[in-house]
Amino acid sequence: MTHGAAPQGRKPAPIAPKRVRSGEDFDIIIGFLGFWAVVLLVATVWMELTAQSALGWALGLLATLLALYGMVRLRRRLPARTATRRT
Repeated sequence: MTHGAAPQGRKPAPIAPKRVRSGEDFDIIIGFLGFWAVVLLVATVWMELTAQSALGWALGLLATLLALYGMVRLRRRLPARTATRRT
C-alpha cells in the first residue's frame, strides 16, 4: 500500500474546461428585459389612451430600454460559447 499515489487501474478524473464568459449568458437577461419592455410599452400606451397618469410607466419603460441597450452592447463584445453543456 502506497500513500499519496493514484489508485492503480483507474484513470484520473478529467479536469473540467475553464468556463469562459459568453454572449449566450446574456441572452436570458436580454429576453427578460425585452419582455418587460413590451409589457411596459403596452401599459404606457393604455394609460395614455385612457387619460391616466403614465409618467411612472414611461419612466419604467425608459429605464428598461436603457438597460436593454446596455445589455445588447455588452453581448456584442463577448465571444460565442465554445464549451458544451453537460447533459
